Amino acid sequence: MLLFNAVVLSVIVMLVLSIARVHVVISLFVASLVGGLVAGMGISGTMVAFQDGLAGGAKIALSYALLGAFAMSVAHSGLPRLLANWIINRLRNADDSNSARVARSAKWGILGGVLVMGVMSQNLIPIHIAFIPLLVPPLIGVMNELKMDRRMVACAITFGIVTTYMFVPIGFGRIFLHDILYKNIEDAGLPVEGVVNPMAAMAIPALSMAVGCFIALFVSYRKPREYEQRETEFSTGDDKPISMVKVWAAVVALIACFVIQAVLTKMDSDADPLLVGALVGLCLMLAMRVVPWQQADDVFSGGMKMMSLIGLIMITAQGYASVLKASGQIEPLVQQTSAMFNGSKALAAMIMLVVGLIITMGIGSSFSTLPIISAIYVPLCVALGFSPVATVAIIGTAGALGDAGSPASDSTLGPTAGLSVDGQHDHMRDTVIPEFIHYNIPLLVGGWIAAMVL
Repeated sequence: MLLFNAVVLSVIVMLVLSIARVHVVISLFVASLVGGLVAGMGISGTMVAFQDGLAGGAKIALSYALLGAFAMSVAHSGLPRLLANWIINRLRNADDSNSARVARSAKWGILGGVLVMGVMSQNLIPIHIAFIPLLVPPLIGVMNELKMDRRMVACAITFGIVTTYMFVPIGFGRIFLHDILYKNIEDAGLPVEGVVNPMAAMAIPALSMAVGCFIALFVSYRKPREYEQRETEFSTGDDKPISMVKVWAAVVALIACFVIQAVLTKMDSDADPLLVGALVGLCLMLAMRVVPWQQADDVFSGGMKMMSLIGLIMITAQGYASVLKASGQIEPLVQQTSAMFNGSKALAAMIMLVVGLIITMGIGSSFSTLPIISAIYVPLCVALGFSPVATVAIIGTAGALGDAGSPASDSTLGPTAGLSVDGQHDHMRDTVIPEFIHYNIPLLVGGWIAAMVL
């Protein structure tokens, strides 16, 4: 039975523990043990596979820690406070006749800003989630004044990130659609020359994501939500004058950081663009005296602390993914589900999408899911008579499913890292569950429709 598959049981355990407010790191570790033991790997085999996978997340964790330090040094320059003060002053200086209009403009300006940055972070400024700790924490006080529901902000950020890479073949989207999706489909024996534009195959799934985002922003979370105004590292020192010299120095460091990441990404360099960009940005901050030498340790440590949790979860998630892959239970899971098709294309499409959702929820990365499922899904799609375009839509959607809504995905961890700086945003209840409801459910429907009509 599918329920006794090690991967399925493991993912269920992880989700149940996470929803029950067990820390995500502990949930991932316990789920790894359950998956390994059910697969017959034993304690020793499970722990070896888990430990082997940890190294895969070390570089990511270090990059995010340095990014946190860079974000805190940018905050120290006064640049984010300058932006926040401008918005707050506009709200407070507005007379009664236009105060509601100013507040509404500020609210939708913030939402539009984070959504557009999410889109640009995948192509124009290819920094993925790196913009979140730079942009979001300094605006928390403004969001509190506007009584913005942070679940809405989390949904806006993730929509910009996930929908862009699964639909637009530029930057990270080119990596996802061409370098991984098309390559693995061709390696599995299905030529995709006829599917010249992957946007045609992924248009319906992307539209379903847009529907989910619209519901989240304009229906589910449009009502005001009260938050306490708590002091954070980004709100301290509000009475100190802002030095415009430091502000412009921070702008220079930010531009240098983004340019370096864009160049390294375009060169397809082996060097981690995020790691190198954050290091250069930090060095420029020190060189231009934005952060005095005597305060550098405290400032950098505070920033690293902000991103340490996401780094620890990413490391643990890599260990968990390693156990799932070593269990040998992913291929049987797909094969067992294929027996349920009974020649029905409609049933086959839905089951393949659900299995993709389960795998990505566990691994936490759609980029890692595609190579696993492509080798098995392509022969199934060909045997069932799906067109090449429909096959691309099924496998692409099955890979993207779960990225928004997995406790271990950087698409959920990133928004949480930015929105929880004052301890009033819960990872599971305020990021993971809202995004699962508004994105994974519509994406299941959109992917199934694409499979049926393409």
